[in-house]
Amino acid sequence: MSTKPTHAHHRFLRRGISKIYWLQAIADSYRPTRKELCAPNAFELTSAVSDIEGWALENDPIETPDMGSTFNSSIPGNDKAASSSLTFYEDQLSDEIEQHLPKGAKGYVVFLRKGDIPGSKSVDVFPVQVATRAATYSTGNEAAKFKVTYTVLEEPSLDVPVPEAEIRPLPKPTGHGSKGDEVEVTVVSATAATVFERDED
Repeated sequence: MSTKPTHAHHRFLRRGISKIYWLQAIADSYRPTRKELCAPNAFELTSAVSDIEGWALENDPIETPDMGSTFNSSIPGNDKAASSSLTFYEDQLSDEIEQHLPKGAKGYVVFLRKGDIPGSKSVDVFPVQVATRAATYSTGNEAAKFKVTYTVLEEPSLDVPVPEAEIRPLPKPTGHGSKGDEVEVTVVSATAATVFERDED
């Protein structure tokens, strides 16, 4: 007997949804904050990325054959991170990405796999160092690119939650509306706001 999922499976295309950031510092890689995901600590790479390689945790299994069976069993061994890189489109007029990612730079490559959905446990944090950065040359009919290869310095933090959006009350408007009317605006999420109008006698 098969068991159906309790809700519809919403499949999606990563392009246009997933986000990639370069963070200079994170206090706790298992719980990045909203402030850490903002400038000047964060630099978004998403729109410049052409190709992605690696960014996965792999295991090197240990074979454990025994005389009782002809089957070669195995047990989990050491974890390791796959060789990882990002290929970027080169900007003819700006070197902003190159300035953020010089050879030897240490920081964090952060993936928001399902987009910026506060509370979603879909963030992967990779503590890395830039190993190489090199332009790719081609005579073909294609955009200029450069490739950045990273070494993963520590065990990545996977499936951590997207931080909640900061709630900032907006200042009350002045000089607008009729006398005696007051408008209160409270930000309840990163993309929506609730507006309450109150008449005062």
